[in-house]
Amino acid sequence: MRLSIAFLMGVIAVCPAAGPPVTREQVEGMLKQLSNWGRWGAADQRGALNLITPAKLKQAAGLVRDGVAVSLAHDVTKVRADDSPPFEHKMIETGANSKNGAADIYSVQYHGFTVTHLDALCHVFWNGKMFNGYSQNEVTESGAAKLSVNRAKNGIVTRGVLVDLPRLLGKKYLEGRRAILPKDLERWERQFKTAVQPGDAILFRTGRWARRAAEGSWNIMQDSAGLHASTLPWLKKRDVAVVGSDLATDVMPSGISDIVLPVHLVLINAMGVHILDNLDLEAAAEAAAARGRWEFQLTAAPLPVEGGSGSPVNPIAVF
Repeated sequence: MRLSIAFLMGVIAVCPAAGPPVTREQVEGMLKQLSNWGRWGAADQRGALNLITPAKLKQAAGLVRDGVAVSLAHDVTKVRADDSPPFEHKMIETGANSKNGAADIYSVQYHGFTVTHLDALCHVFWNGKMFNGYSQNEVTESGAAKLSVNRAKNGIVTRGVLVDLPRLLGKKYLEGRRAILPKDLERWERQFKTAVQPGDAILFRTGRWARRAAEGSWNIMQDSAGLHASTLPWLKKRDVAVVGSDLATDVMPSGISDIVLPVHLVLINAMGVHILDNLDLEAAAEAAAARGRWEFQLTAAPLPVEGGSGSPVNPIAVF
């Protein structure tokens, strides 16, 4: 998700999202109460990825039982859609002009609502600061000197847990503005007997792509299901390493008039949790349901761009 300061903090007219009211003051409290600043040292730039220990990685490897890999990325969109720029693909060598082979150029503004990508910890500012207290002035025209996506160069390999909310509620997809609440997450753990553990990557399916197939495009920022801000203490208690969803994680509108994406804000800026946006969880949900198993080995590796605020990714679930 693209988050400039103006975007994150800009006052917009919103309608209340379903769920308990959360105020700006409460979000500011969570920024302090749920903070991981200093937890892994004053110089840390990896944040909650530190929770993916060698033991956690070995646990994830043990989840590979069937040898079946499923991509969690949505195919790139080469036309403007969902208020996001298109993925640009230009052929420069083709069968018509080259004897040796094909060559092309990719150009992508990946922060937005269509490209599957990883948000780095330099992506969100609050009161002049980034995660772990680094100044937002560390980000210049040449890139981010601190908290760059390159701090995740070795990739994410951990236990992935897919939380399929439409399946829990007997729906094909969640309706717009449906806020995912802590009670929904607790009900999921009970009903599907899958407890979220420290160091996990927890992935939320709202059915966004199923909804898009059925209804077409909609005003994403005014009518989208996602996590309510009240889930943040739940995520902190579970000590998750990564959070992902099939849209932008947050319910939109947030119900907080001057904080557009409070879940993004607290996860990245306070908790140091990398976020995977715009996943396509449809095939993985079917694969998990067929096995009655909602945990798997997750792998995801960003492009090693020093200074980058994120990266397109193709995460893989291996059952």
